[in-house]
Amino acid sequence: MPAGQPHAHEAAGGGAANHSNHHLAAHSPPPLPAEVVPAYPPPESEDDETWVWTQIKAEARRDADAEPALASFLYATVLSHPSLPRSLSFHLANKLCSSTLLSTLLYDIFLATLTAHPSLRAAVVADLLAARSRDPACVGFSHCLLNYKGFLAIQAHRVAHVLWAQQRRPLALALQSRIADVFAVDIHPAAVVGKGILLDHATGVVIGETAVVGDNVSILHHVTLGGTGKAVGDRHPKIGDGVLIGAGATILGNVKIGAGAKIGAGSVVLIDVPARSTAVGNPARLIGGKKTEGDNDEDMPGESMDHTSFIRQWSDYTI
Repeated sequence: MPAGQPHAHEAAGGGAANHSNHHLAAHSPPPLPAEVVPAYPPPESEDDETWVWTQIKAEARRDADAEPALASFLYATVLSHPSLPRSLSFHLANKLCSSTLLSTLLYDIFLATLTAHPSLRAAVVADLLAARSRDPACVGFSHCLLNYKGFLAIQAHRVAHVLWAQQRRPLALALQSRIADVFAVDIHPAAVVGKGILLDHATGVVIGETAVVGDNVSILHHVTLGGTGKAVGDRHPKIGDGVLIGAGATILGNVKIGAGAKIGAGSVVLIDVPARSTAVGNPARLIGGKKTEGDNDEDMPGESMDHTSFIRQWSDYTI
């Protein structure tokens, strides 16, 4: 099972919210210019969560100083919280609450789950790093935390998955429904999702009940990992590590997409795709799989986001 998924009333910084702006300014470091906020922790970093949280707070302070209209939002959502799990729990609770599903209840559920499962917290950090490193439009970690609905949908799904494993299935399904309503991402709470996941744009992504998504996978908008009909049992795709799935691709049935494979935009895949190969078309056909001398683990499409290298490598590509 991918490492990002486990087997199986407190105020959100309310006391801090009473601090004055003068007190915050007096004790905060100066805002960081965008160019000095790095995209990755240094290799010697021993605690990625602490490092990323420090970057998020620095970015939030910088943005609050630069844009006063966002200062209250940034303070309430980021700067008033002592940790990443608390900030994320607060933000998700406010995004997903409704008139009958209260934000305070959701906050407690999210925070309790993240606190109890270190693997979930590690997956949160891995997903933040994935978005920052793979998406050129991601201007910072705080931008992803606050505004990337694909990131937020995945984190909420992780909590729903824990609730499902704990036999709290009505609540898990209610959370799935809210995630679909708010983020336009529909992931069954039983689906297993790894870490280092990027849902780029995310709108219209559907992941079925028995699907498995490995680590370091990138999925673009309007992708379906679905079944083939009314069959029950293990009936959804298994996506290997480092896979890249292009926009609008549909993968149906209990098929295996091998590690490092690439699924072209708009493709319909109904059979297994070998590792390190490329499938395109409707129905999809294989046009990749040949390794070059430069191929190594760092070239995994799910991390490189390389959608078009097969065009250069294969002479039978025609338009």
